[in-house]
Amino acid sequence: MSHGTYNFQWGEAQTGIHDLLIQELPAEPTKPEKDRLAAFQNYATLYIKYLQIFRRLEQCYDQIVHPQKRRILRHVLDGVTGRVLELKNEMVLLEFSEFHYFDDILSDLKLTPNDIEIPIPKYFIHEKYKVLQDREKLLGQILAKMGPQEEKKEEVTMSIEDAIRLIQVHERARQGRLRAKFMREIRIQEERERLAANRGAPTLDPDVAAVRIQKIWKGYAIRKRTRREREEEMMFIGMIPQPLPTSSKNTHQYQAEKVEEFRRVTQEEHEREYQQALDTIKNKIREVEGPDMKETMQDQIRQWFIECRDATGKFPEFPKEDEGGSAAIFKEKDPAEVEAELAGKEDEKGRSEERRVGKECRSRWSPYH
Repeated sequence: MSHGTYNFQWGEAQTGIHDLLIQELPAEPTKPEKDRLAAFQNYATLYIKYLQIFRRLEQCYDQIVHPQKRRILRHVLDGVTGRVLELKNEMVLLEFSEFHYFDDILSDLKLTPNDIEIPIPKYFIHEKYKVLQDREKLLGQILAKMGPQEEKKEEVTMSIEDAIRLIQVHERARQGRLRAKFMREIRIQEERERLAANRGAPTLDPDVAAVRIQKIWKGYAIRKRTRREREEEMMFIGMIPQPLPTSSKNTHQYQAEKVEEFRRVTQEEHEREYQQALDTIKNKIREVEGPDMKETMQDQIRQWFIECRDATGKFPEFPKEDEGGSAAIFKEKDPAEVEAELAGKEDEKGRSEERRVGKECRSRWSPYH
């Protein structure tokens, strides 16, 4: 399928998500459902609809080649997957079972049981392909070292005389069957010769013989043509499958698989180009605009120190690395907020000093009590 097909499918999924969010988050909160069956029906309907959206988004994410679109799709896909798991958990808590029956809901939504099968996302396999290959290789090495496990078979003990007698019985039976078959063929041949001798030489008019041959041949040709036309009609109305092609490369399934593989290769190429473009732009900005940005940041830090000194009468402490370092300076704070933070630190220091003095006094007076 084309890029437009997957974009349209993505748009349908987004519309479905929007409708479900309106249903789940109404403007006015609804009353909790007290009927357990009605609550299960609501959760099951949402579960099936979210599952259909998940299948569409998973297919779009697997086939769309645009790197930025794939990142947005992955974010939406993870959210839909989480919502499906939440609804599944709610249904399990309601019914106390992991197996549910959606027959009436599937009938209302005009779906089949195959539509609610949860597929394994293809990106699970493709993103961990190397890990899975290494795991299979490791298991192969372990099995190769262990060797094939031989099954212990019970040996049947037999004396030489019993073995010879058993072989003789089977050989005599085989010879008897061959002799009986040969004699039956001889009797059939003798019966044919006797009947031919009684009938004598056939006397048939050549014209009558030709008519009989034509009649048999025309009947065979008509029956063959009728059978072929009937098969074509049944294929046309979809009652029987189309004949398999002589080569598997001519099938639609094979061509679809080749297209999917080509799109995945294109995805990897575009992702590689996207990462290279990010690195190139980052290095270009660092080389071209880096000195100006550095000088501007230094001026802002210097201005911050001056404003804090004018507001508090002393220079503030430079933020520690755990507090964010110089990044904390560029937060939008006025001198009043900075003065409040400094006052809080001074109060904390005063309280710690009072605790220290009190502790020393207690330790000094404790021997007399």
